[in-house]
Amino acid sequence: MNQLNELINNKEIFFRFIAERAPVFTGANIFLRDIQYGIKFFFEKKNIKLKYAQTEKMAFEFTSALVANSDLIQYKSNTWKVNFKFTEDFPENKNITD
Repeated sequence: MNQLNELINNKEIFFRFIAERAPVFTGANIFLRDIQYGIKFFFEKKNIKLKYAQTEKMAFEFTSALVANSDLIQYKSNTWKVNFKFTEDFPENKNITD
């Protein structure tokens, strides 16, 4: 499975991962750089190194796919609103990787 498909198929896991650094919830605004650096660190945890240009391209492709599925609502070229419901609430004061 390529990295883009992995992100699309595991969007909730990815958003929970980036929620460790910034608040992400249904209705939250999210920015391109949040997603781009989230992709970089998400795959680094899996020992996959991606270059800046790769993560930027993947961030645009990932957000385009989520907009097409109505999982994100686009406000501007680099700003979206999270429009999907998480299957369960985030645990309070607990890291997702614990």
